[in-house]
Amino acid sequence: MGIENFVTFMVTALLFIMTPGMDTIFVLNKSIGQGRKSGVYATLGVNTGVLSHTLLAALGLSVLISQSVFALTIIKYSGAVYIIYLGFLNLRNKKGVGEIQPHKKAKSDFWSGFLTNTLNPKVALFFLALFPQFIEPTQIKNPIPFILLGCTYAVIGIIWYLILTMFASGFSQKIKNNPNVGIWLNKLSGIVFMLMGILIALS
Repeated sequence: MGIENFVTFMVTALLFIMTPGMDTIFVLNKSIGQGRKSGVYATLGVNTGVLSHTLLAALGLSVLISQSVFALTIIKYSGAVYIIYLGFLNLRNKKGVGEIQPHKKAKSDFWSGFLTNTLNPKVALFFLALFPQFIEPTQIKNPIPFILLGCTYAVIGIIWYLILTMFASGFSQKIKNNPNVGIWLNKLSGIVFMLMGILIALS
């Protein structure tokens, strides 16, 4: 299928996914703050974002975007503003962790995860740097290897983040029973999100 060293790719992908970053913080925040269901939806959203980057790479659009300063700038600042906005919502919330928006459905966590990942230009650039290392030179313009590698990356990501969700959601009820802990966790996660948004904007 035009792929080389597939096992090495899976190991490499797992190591990168396990490295704490924006996606990990987002999934943990949803799992601890609002329970297992929100964590699962966040996991699916984040990895659907991975698939969107995969599709762009397969179609060659990621290369065009990476070569356009204007496009990269728009994506970068859009992602930064959205992440800072999520942090602001957590900071201004004075209720317990699981009470940010009582009427909010867990499905919105899917779209938040999707946008958080899709609007991060570092993910697109990372895929452009990583995937070609495991594709045969004669197949580099073939979209199939990119799609297979992207789907593999997403599946590994789903498995890993679901494991995190299962463990992290165990703390959800305990935190909900202690409003003070929930409030401070909201503030901490809000600060972390805002700092990461600022770092993306300045990068």
